[in-house]
Amino acid sequence: MRRSEFAELADHVFGPTLSRTYTHDLVLEEIDGLTAAQALERGVAVRAVWTALCDAMDVPETSRWEIPAAQRRR
Repeated sequence: MRRSEFAELADHVFGPTLSRTYTHDLVLEEIDGLTAAQALERGVAVRAVWTALCDAMDVPETSRWEIPAAQRRR
């Protein structure tokens, strides 16, 4: 998973405004009490950060990985 995919999925799952808020402000215990942005800067695997963010926000597994083709960025 690339950082661009992380950003696209976060925007899709949470909406553009909340995805930025959650990424920069939400402390994720699963990744040593870092925010997603801090974890990514420190080199934590993007997939691990995405999973921790989804777990923290109770995003169902079925909603985590797929963006419908009509809604994908081009």
